[in-house]
Amino acid sequence: MVLESEEAALAFAARHLQGRRVVTLTGAGVSTESGIPDYRSPEALAKPRRPLQGPEFVRSAALRRRYWARSMVGWERFRLARPGLAHVAIARMETHGIVVSVITQNVDRLHRAAGSRSVIELHGALAEVVCLDCDGLEDRDALQRRMRALNPEWLDGPSAMAPDGDSDLPDEMVERFHVPECSPCGGVLKPRVVFFGHNVARPIVDEAFARVDEAEALLVAGTSLAVFSGYRFLRRAAERKIPIVIVNRGAVRGEEHAAAKIEASTGETLASLARTLCHEHACAPRDANTD
Repeated sequence: MVLESEEAALAFAARHLQGRRVVTLTGAGVSTESGIPDYRSPEALAKPRRPLQGPEFVRSAALRRRYWARSMVGWERFRLARPGLAHVAIARMETHGIVVSVITQNVDRLHRAAGSRSVIELHGALAEVVCLDCDGLEDRDALQRRMRALNPEWLDGPSAMAPDGDSDLPDEMVERFHVPECSPCGGVLKPRVVFFGHNVARPIVDEAFARVDEAEALLVAGTSLAVFSGYRFLRRAAERKIPIVIVNRGAVRGEEHAAAKIEASTGETLASLARTLCHEHACAPRDANTD
């Protein structure tokens, strides 16, 4: 549906969400305003970068060395990223009982940092590291301290953050990097995220489907849903015939099922939606029997 103005589009979208239990499905577009790059924005596509492949990470010691060397540099900027307008708006709508759950494809934990409490991290989080041998978990900041001890001569040169939370580095720097091992067992460490080529764990998928099945509307923000791990939830919402509202610049897989789509900044748009919906929620008449 083509509307004459962004204000009209916002009002139209709000009508489909008003008074409903909303599940929000988010992608990289809600975090780019926090300085975290993505793979599919026009800026990213101008300089294509092959995503890190999970199966290759598991079998290649050289690839793991390259990843951890780059990650040691990129982590310092990644960990300092702060929630943007989109994260704050979604958390505000949760506080008002409008958003009942967030399903995110992001690994940056910015929804939690903004105050969202009901968050399903489809692809895990870079803030944790897992051992592929003993399944032990380690905090990423603790690993950073260990890597610095292993690589005391390592210099954190100026390097732009990349989409995997790492940074591009020359091969000669990577070659002299000492890779950390699991402290308890000496095993292979991997960030606790789902890399390309690996599947989301079944219990997490089932929990996300359950949230969509309990919802009365789906709000999709900052994602093209090109990857099936996120697209399947829009498809489930379409099968259930609940309203779907999309906020994203550019094409979104399955957007033909949306009741409304707004092509604009996720931060400003979600902040406007939150102001409208939270005001209406606060002003809604209370049940006569409510204390």
